[in-house]
Amino acid sequence: MTFAPLQNDTFLRACRRQATDYTPLWLMRQAGRYLPEYKATRAKAGSFMGLATNVDYATEVTLQPLERFPLDAAILFSDILTVPDAMGLGLTFAEGEGPRFASQVRDEAAVDQLAVPDMDKLRYVFDAVTSIRKALNGRVPLIGFSGSPWTLACYMVEGKGSDDYRMV
Repeated sequence: MTFAPLQNDTFLRACRRQATDYTPLWLMRQAGRYLPEYKATRAKAGSFMGLATNVDYATEVTLQPLERFPLDAAILFSDILTVPDAMGLGLTFAEGEGPRFASQVRDEAAVDQLAVPDMDKLRYVFDAVTSIRKALNGRVPLIGFSGSPWTLACYMVEGKGSDDYRMV
């Protein structure tokens, strides 16, 4: 697939330690809960996973901050736990509590039950990347993020976020 040429490569040049005219601007939680338009889209989606798994909504919330601020990169709206979910752990988001897995990985039997990530279950992420790149039309680069193996393992063992990591 061919995408429009990049018009603003400041962020990418900075990543390569090349000279830039200014320090590029992007925010990790760029499509965060603070924007009223994000809140409206989230309400339409019905849930966090409804928002993340719907290509149109994920595209919309990825682009919203770019309409307000002169940012030098768009950040893919997704979640770090999509891969463990595709491994069969059953990701949900409890209102006010954050992400939870239906199954935890606390012994060898649970490790044996893990599936190789099903790429079809992650199709929504790939489709969102394509949709966002088209919508950006070369305006700025699209970047993503992931959880470190330690972070993902902690969630997989605990089954949710933790303050004390007692199960790890």
